[in-house]
Amino acid sequence: MLGLGALLVSHRSQAADHLDAPATQMAANHMADINDVYAWMTSDGTKVNLVMSVGPAENGTHAFGPSVQYVFHVSTHPGATNSTAFATPGTETKVICTFASNTSATCWVASGTTVKDYVTGDPSNVAGVVSQGGSTRLFAGIRSDPFFFNLAGFLTAQGNLELGCGASNPCPGNLAHDVAGCPTVSAAGAGGLRTALSTMQAAALGPCPANQIDCFAGFNTNAIVLQVDKSLLLDGTDHLLSVWGSTHMTP
Repeated sequence: MLGLGALLVSHRSQAADHLDAPATQMAANHMADINDVYAWMTSDGTKVNLVMSVGPAENGTHAFGPSVQYVFHVSTHPGATNSTAFATPGTETKVICTFASNTSATCWVASGTTVKDYVTGDPSNVAGVVSQGGSTRLFAGIRSDPFFFNLAGFLTAQGNLELGCGASNPCPGNLAHDVAGCPTVSAAGAGGLRTALSTMQAAALGPCPANQIDCFAGFNTNAIVLQVDKSLLLDGTDHLLSVWGSTHMTP
C-alpha cells in the first residue's frame, strides 16, 4: 500500500485514501492500509514531523504487530530554487518502523546501509519514546481521524453530474468534454456542484450519519508519528524534501 506527500520546508502536503471500494481494500491486513501520509516542519525549523495513519474507520479491534513493516521514504533535493529542486533527483533516507505489539516498536533512520539513528521501546505513551541521542521521537496509537470529507455531498454531486451524462451513457456521455475526456459544465452547473459539496445532507448515506458534513468526524485511525532532526534528512544547504509512505506485509 502506498501513500504520497510532499514537504516544502515550511509547508504541509497530504494525500488521502479512506474507505476504499471493496475491490481495493486491504482486506488481507487492515493495519497495512494507509489512510494518509503527512509531513511538516516544527515552528523553529529544526525537526521534521512525519505521520502515517493506517486502518480506516478503526473500531479498536486491530493492533500493530510483526506482520507489517512501515516505511517513510524521505528524499532531499538540491537546488537554490523550488523549481530546480523539484526537477532534480533526490537522495533518499528511509525511516523504517516495525512492531512486536502496540507497546513494543523499533524505528530506524537509514541511508542505504548506514543507520543514522534508531528509537526503540513503548510508543503508546502520548509523550512518545525518544532515541538515545534524542534525535528521533516516536508515538503510535489510535487517534481521531483528522481527514475532513463531505462524502454524502460528494456522492450527491457525482450523481447530479452523471444525470447530465445520460441514463445509458457513461460520462462524459451527453456532456461536452475536453480532450482528456473530462466533462465540462456551465457556470451554473459548477455552482450546483459546489453547493452539493458544501451542503450538509439531511439523510444518512453510506457510512455517513445524517446532518454531519464531515463524514469522518466520528472515525478513528491508527497513527505512527515521528519527529526527526532535520539534519538526519536534509543534505547540506538543501531546502526541499519529498515524502511518501509504504507498508510491506511479511510472508
